[in-house]
Amino acid sequence: MVSIGFADTSGAQESRTPQWLRQGFSVKVSHRRDNGEMMQLVDPILASVQQSVVQVTSGGRPVALGTVVGADGYVLTKRSELSGGDPIRVRLHDGRLLPARVAAVRRANDLALLKVDANFDFKPAEFYPQQPPVGSFLITPGRTGRPIGIGSLGVLERRVEHKGRLGVVLGNSTNGRARVEGVWPDSGADEAGIEPEDQIIAINGQEVFNSDNVINTLRGMFPGESVQLTILRSGSTMEMNAGIREFGVLQESENDSRVNGPRNVRLSGFDRVFQHDTVLDPDQCGGPVLDSSGRVIGLNIARAGRVVSYALPSSLLLPEMVNMLQEARGSAN
Repeated sequence: MVSIGFADTSGAQESRTPQWLRQGFSVKVSHRRDNGEMMQLVDPILASVQQSVVQVTSGGRPVALGTVVGADGYVLTKRSELSGGDPIRVRLHDGRLLPARVAAVRRANDLALLKVDANFDFKPAEFYPQQPPVGSFLITPGRTGRPIGIGSLGVLERRVEHKGRLGVVLGNSTNGRARVEGVWPDSGADEAGIEPEDQIIAINGQEVFNSDNVINTLRGMFPGESVQLTILRSGSTMEMNAGIREFGVLQESENDSRVNGPRNVRLSGFDRVFQHDTVLDPDQCGGPVLDSSGRVIGLNIARAGRVVSYALPSSLLLPEMVNMLQEARGSAN
């Protein structure tokens, strides 16, 4: 019997591997900015918000983070992720789950102020109104005060025009009414069952006439919001609800959507945001974003792309927050 031996070829294989490739495989994970060592390094920076970040659930599932802004139980979060009829609860840093209600909203910047019913003092975050320069490191903390992402500031404050669309192509019928000539696939109109030749005769109970009238009415609706449409079809009227969607998302190819991954339902229509490259899940928006000194410089408001996140700057948040708190506390008296 002849035995066949196998020589150790690992050294030979290594010698045939290009130097640049061997170096690439030898790069340690610790060189990544979001590795465990880096996360431990920034832990002390987040001490100021350790008890100021909560998780917001709606309909029994996590939908956003929230930032405590009042010692009497007020929390600022992202409005468009909250479903209207579902109960809202807030999970605190220590795991307690408490009921909450919407106390004030600001549609223009997708903000909701929640009131948590509890008999203890919350620890509000302190917002710092100045922004660091482009290229600065930013840190996003989670509910337990631990970092969930590290990124860098890429673009300074700018306005992001809203790009919400119902998803219909409109013309005018012979009677002057707005007539649907086409429907965008996967749009809110498509999902609601709107068909070509339908006439839109009312929006949210308000009568509309020609296509310009419909377009001007819908222009005030943001992505993530729903409208009630009164439709005339073959001589009969019907009511249907349709969602406003991001037009940029409707235009994407399947490959674009796969690359960008899951995003928030509202990605546009903000008075001012700064952009950073922290990779966040959609339900990780609504919480604070900190600079490398641990100061709260904004609130994450949207995951807009694979490495594109938007945050409302503290200079915009502070007056909005004060106004919302005054409104909520005044209505509670």
